[in-house]
Amino acid sequence: MLREIRPAILVLAVLTLITGLAYPLAMTGIAGVIFPKQAQGSLIEKDGKVIGSALIGQEWKEDKYFHGRPSATVAPDPADSSKTVSAPYNAANSGGSNLGPTSKALADRLKEDVDRLKAENPNATVPVDLVTTSASGLDPDISPDAALFQVPRVAKARNLPEDRVRQLVTENTRGRLAGLLGEPRVNVLALNLALDGATTR
Repeated sequence: MLREIRPAILVLAVLTLITGLAYPLAMTGIAGVIFPKQAQGSLIEKDGKVIGSALIGQEWKEDKYFHGRPSATVAPDPADSSKTVSAPYNAANSGGSNLGPTSKALADRLKEDVDRLKAENPNATVPVDLVTTSASGLDPDISPDAALFQVPRVAKARNLPEDRVRQLVTENTRGRLAGLLGEPRVNVLALNLALDGATTR
C-alpha cells in the first residue's frame, strides 16, 4: 500500500512546490522587472510622500476637489464588533452594498444624493456614476460627464475660470484601452493633483 501512496505524495509535493511557490515567485519577479510601478500598487507620490494609488478611490469632501463615486465599503464598528460602520474606499473590505432596486434604504440614499447634486448644479443632468456605487466600492475613476458636472462647484471654490477647470478635465480624460475596451474615464486623484498644481502656479 505504501508503494502506491508514495508516488501520489511525491507528485503532490512537487506540484505544490512548482505551482504554489516557484511559479508565483517567478511571476512576481517578472512583473517587478517589466512593470515596476504597477507591481508596487500603482502608488502616487507628492513631495516624496505616498498619497494614494491610481487603482483605489479616495473620499473627497471639500468643494474645491472633484468627488468620486460613492463607496459602499464598511469596517467593523469599534464600539461593537458585531456591527459595521461606513468606511468609504476600505480596500480591506471591497464590495458593493448588495441593496436591490426594491430597497427603501437605497432609494432614500439615491434621492438624497440626487437632490444634493441638483442643488449644486441645477442646469445639468446628474450623471449616474455620481450617485451609484461600483461593484468593488473602490473605483478610482469617474466618467468625463461626472467630472464636467462638478466643474462649476470646483471653479467657484477655487476662484478659477470654469474654462480652465474644464481644460484640466479634458487633459486628464483617458480614452478606451486600445481604442476599443472600456469607456473614457477620469482618475479623480490625478485630476485633483493637476488641479492643485494649476492653483499653485
